[in-house]
Amino acid sequence: MMELHEKYMREALRQARKAYALGEVPIGCVIVCGGKIIGRGYNRRNTDKNTLSHAEITAINKASKHVGDWRLEDCTLYVTLEPCQMCSGAIVQARIPEVVIGCMNPKAGCAGSILNILQMPEFNHQVNVTKGVLEEACSDMLTTFFKELRVRNKLEKEMKKHEETDNPSQNA
Repeated sequence: MMELHEKYMREALRQARKAYALGEVPIGCVIVCGGKIIGRGYNRRNTDKNTLSHAEITAINKASKHVGDWRLEDCTLYVTLEPCQMCSGAIVQARIPEVVIGCMNPKAGCAGSILNILQMPEFNHQVNVTKGVLEEACSDMLTTFFKELRVRNKLEKEMKKHEETDNPSQNA
């Protein structure tokens, strides 16, 4: 089973690289049904200027169109980073029975880190969760992205500062 999980997590990582290429936080997701990927998504929040443009939401939308139903009861969702509260809620609402997570998100994760929306007995649907599949690859991509982002932000701040000191009349 782990071999199969790794196969599909590699596909989720491929989606995450698309987000990375856009300068987005590299999160990717695929939804599998009957051994076939029926939904793919990657983070596009900044690109789309849309709070809802998370990898999981995009993949759920595509998978729902593919099966012609909002219920994804025979599917497994693979995601590189632990889902947030919105995505966890959407997973429960879509009746997805299984979620495979690459790495956890201690600051915003809702599949066990901050909350565990996926397995709350108060809801009418609970999800089987597998954590840590290709964890290092998923975590490394995010760590690299945020290191690069901090450097980029620092450089932009320094350039802005130099522009202000080089052209003081433009700031008046």
